[in-house]
Amino acid sequence: MFKNKEEFKAEFTKRIIEGYGRPLKEAHITEKFMVLEKLIRDQAAINWALTKEEVQTSQQKQMTYFSMEFLIGRLLVNNMMNLGVYDIVKEGLADLDINIHELEELESDPGLGNGGLGRLAACFMDSLASLSMPGHGNTLRYQYGLFKQKIVDGYQTEIPDQWMSIGNMWEIRKPKHAVDVRFWGKVIWDDSTGRFKHVDAECIRAVPYDMPIIGNETTVTNTLRLWDAEVSTNIPTNKDFRQYSQEVNEICQNLYPDDSTLAGRTLRLKQQYFFVSAGLQALIKSHLRTYKTLDNFHEKNVIQLNDTHPVLAIPELMRLLIDEHDYDWEDAWEIVSHTMAYTNHTILSEALEKWPIDTMRALLPRVYMMIEEINRRFIGYVKEHVTNPDEVFDHVLIIKDGQVHMAHLAIVGSFSVNGVAGLHTDILIHQEMKAFAELYPNKFNNKTNGITHRRWLAYANPQLKELLHDTIGDHWIKEPDELEKLMAYVDDPEIQKRFMQVKRDRKKILARYIQKNNGIHVNVESIFDIQVKRLHAYKRQLLNVLHIIYLYQEMKRNPEFRIYPRTFIFGAKAAPAYFFAKKVIKLINSVAEVVNSDSETSDYLKVVFLENYGVTLAEMIMPAADVSEQISTAGKEASGTGNMKFMMNGALTLGTLDGANVEIHERVGDEYCEIFGLTAKEVDALRQSGQYNAWDYYNNNIKLKFVVDSLVDGSWSASREEFRIIFEELMNYNDEYFLLADFDSYIKAQQDVEKRYLDKSAWAKMCLINIAKSGFFSSDRTIKQYADEIWHIMPVEK
Repeated sequence: MFKNKEEFKAEFTKRIIEGYGRPLKEAHITEKFMVLEKLIRDQAAINWALTKEEVQTSQQKQMTYFSMEFLIGRLLVNNMMNLGVYDIVKEGLADLDINIHELEELESDPGLGNGGLGRLAACFMDSLASLSMPGHGNTLRYQYGLFKQKIVDGYQTEIPDQWMSIGNMWEIRKPKHAVDVRFWGKVIWDDSTGRFKHVDAECIRAVPYDMPIIGNETTVTNTLRLWDAEVSTNIPTNKDFRQYSQEVNEICQNLYPDDSTLAGRTLRLKQQYFFVSAGLQALIKSHLRTYKTLDNFHEKNVIQLNDTHPVLAIPELMRLLIDEHDYDWEDAWEIVSHTMAYTNHTILSEALEKWPIDTMRALLPRVYMMIEEINRRFIGYVKEHVTNPDEVFDHVLIIKDGQVHMAHLAIVGSFSVNGVAGLHTDILIHQEMKAFAELYPNKFNNKTNGITHRRWLAYANPQLKELLHDTIGDHWIKEPDELEKLMAYVDDPEIQKRFMQVKRDRKKILARYIQKNNGIHVNVESIFDIQVKRLHAYKRQLLNVLHIIYLYQEMKRNPEFRIYPRTFIFGAKAAPAYFFAKKVIKLINSVAEVVNSDSETSDYLKVVFLENYGVTLAEMIMPAADVSEQISTAGKEASGTGNMKFMMNGALTLGTLDGANVEIHERVGDEYCEIFGLTAKEVDALRQSGQYNAWDYYNNNIKLKFVVDSLVDGSWSASREEFRIIFEELMNYNDEYFLLADFDSYIKAQQDVEKRYLDKSAWAKMCLINIAKSGFFSSDRTIKQYADEIWHIMPVEK
C-alpha cells in the first residue's frame, strides 16, 4: 500500500483503470470516490487482519456491543485522519487535479442510527479502537435507515433515506459466516433426545457485512458487523414465496418501523431477534474455533446490551446453549448471566420496552419458553431474599399484565447494570429501579457518557484544533485530559481574541449553509443560540419557542425593548407517528416565517430550522454555537451527548440540572454555565403533591398568557386550530413537562446570557474554560471505565 503521495497516485490511477476500464481523465467523479473509499479500506485491511490474529493467538477477552443503532457518520475523512494519510491523499489528488473536498461531499451519512443512542455507540467504537481495545459492534444493515426529513410548508415530511445509492465501500460481505434465524413454528417435546424441539419454523438467512473500525495512531482495527436478511435455502413450504421474500426484505428495510399496528410491532420484534440471534451464533462459532468448548465463553466474551432493544440476547443465548450445545439450565445460566451487561438509557416509561406475550410467543415460541423459565426461577429468588415478596413483585416481575418487561429481563440476566450520568444512575437506584437495586446491590453502577473528541473537536473544528496546537500542543488528541492545560491561557487577551475569531469563522461557515439551504441571511455577529436533538416533549423545544414568541411580542409591544441580536437555530427529527412533536416543528417554522420577515424586529431576531439533522450537519453546527440549549425537564434526560460536543467546541451550556448537565456544572461552576429551572427533586415533589396547576401560572403571568394565547389566536397561522394540540397539552393536560413552571426562570437565564455575551473578554474566557474542562467528557475516559470496571478487557499487544 502507499506510504507517500507518489505511491498513492500510482495505486489510485491503477485502480481506476482496473475497476472501470478507463483512464483517470475519463473516470466519473463517483468512480473516483468509490475507488478512494476502497483504497482507504484496503489500507486498513492489513491491520484489521493482524488485529484478529493477535486477539486469537493471545486468547484475549473481547467485548461485543449489541445495539440497534450505530450513528457512525461519514467515515472517509475520519478514517484517513485516524490512519494518518489525509494529507498524503489530499496532496496526491491535487496533483491529479482532483479536489478531495468534492469527493468527501459524495459520501452519505450511513443510515444506521437516529439519535444519541446510536451516536454514543459510534463514539464508543472509535474510542475502543483508538485505545487498542478488542471491542466490536453488532447491528442490522438498514437499507434506508430511519427517514430523510424534508420541510414542506413548515411541516416535516419523511422520504426514504437512500444512503446506499452509490454503495457502501467500507463493508465487506461475508457469506461464509451466514447463519439461519428461525421464526414462528411450534415447540414440541422430543422423546428421543429428552429435549424440547422447535419445529415448523420459518428460516431467514442472516448474512454479515463487516466494516473496519479504525483507531487513531494505532494498528488495532476492530469490526462493526451489519447483518442483512436474505432468503434462506430452507424455503418455507406453507407460504407463498413472494410473500416470504417480501417479509424477508422488510427486516432490514428501515430503522424503527412504525409500531402502531400489530404488523409493525411484529416486524420490530423480528428485527431485534434477528440481529441478536445472528450475532450470538457467530460469536459461538468463533469461540469454538479457538477454544473447542463453551464452558469458558463468559471468560472470553462480554456482551454490552445498549438499552433494551438487544435484551433478547439473554434468552437466546440460553436457548443456544441448552438446545444446540446440550448444557443444563444451571450451567447455561452461569455462562449467560456472566456474559451480559446492560446499559439503561431512559427512565421514561414509554421507552422501557414491553412486548405482548401473544406476539412474542407466536413469533419466538422457544425463546418465550426461556423467558417464562427465567421469570419462574426469578420469582423463587425473590421469595428467598425478601420478606415482602408480594409488594416487590409489582415492581420486578419479568412477565406481568400480559407483557414481557424487557428492562426487567435485562437486569435479571446481566451481571452489570449501568446508567449513563450521575443523576440518571441515582434516579435508577433510588426511584425507578429501587426494588432491583435492593435485590442486586452490586449490579448497579454509573458510566457517564462521552464523545470522541477526535471527530467532534480535532476533525470537525480544524480552526480550534490549530489554536489548541499553538497553545498546548497536540498530545490532547491521544490524552484528552491534556485539554486542562488550556487553563493557563484563559486570561490571555491574545488567545481570547484568537478564540473569538475562530468562533466567528465557524459561524460564517454555518451562516453560508443557512443562506444556501434556507434562504435566510443571518448576522454572524449575533448570538448563535442552538438546540439540536431529537424532537420530544421532554426535551422542551417548545419552551425555547415560547421564549422566542415572548421576545417578539415584547419588541412589538414596546419600541424601547430591544435585544442584542440573536439567531435561534433548531435541528430535530420527530418520529413519523409523533403528532405533537411534528406540530412543534410546524410551530417553529411558522414563528420563523413571521419573525424573519418582520422588518421591525428582524435585525434583532432570526429563527432557523435546519432540515434533516444528522452527524454531518452536526459537525458544522457544534463549532458555530455560542449557546448550547440543554433545557429538558430535570430528571428526564438520561445524559445527553450534544451538551458535551457543544462544550468541547466552546459554547455556553444553558440548561437545567439534568443528565450530564449536572456534571458539566460540577466541572465549570455557576460562573461558566447558565443553570435555570426546577431540579429533579423539585419536579418529583411537585408531581407527587398533585398541586401543580398550569392555569395558575397562566392566569398570574400576563406575559406568559399572551405567549400561550398566541398559539390559538391566529398569530402564527391563518387557522386558529393549527396549534390547538400544543395549547391543549400545556393547559388542559396540565403541562406534563413543567414548561410554564420554568418559563420565568428561563427568561431570566436568557437575559443573563445576553449580559455575559456583551463582555467579550469574559465570554471568551468562559468558552476557553469550558474547552479546558471538557476532556472528562471524552468517550476515551468512558471506555476506560467500562473496560476496567465492567468488561475487564485489555489493550491488544501491537
